[in-house]
Amino acid sequence: MDLYTVITVSDRQRALDWYGVFFGRPADEVIGEEHLWHVGENAYVVIDDRRTGRATLTLGVTDLDDILGRLAAAGITHDPVETYGNGVRHVDILDPDGNSLSLAQAT
Repeated sequence: MDLYTVITVSDRQRALDWYGVFFGRPADEVIGEEHLWHVGENAYVVIDDRRTGRATLTLGVTDLDDILGRLAAAGITHDPVETYGNGVRHVDILDPDGNSLSLAQAT
């Protein structure tokens, strides 16, 4: 099974710039109006400006501090990092349209 998570945005270029920083690279693929980042074996995050709304996406990562450092260097802020009772470190980051991208790292 493949997974495509569509993040709807109001300004395509602003979103492409922001998500390029978030993922550390430009979109891996462009299909029609959709820009796709390959984030797992069969998983993609898709940017689409043909409609807008709010999305919530959580990505499991192994290098949370490195990612947050890279984002901070680009001026992207985030909520405080939380540590859950099971040791998972979690943080919420909002894109320019208010879509929530969470990063979670098991310790």
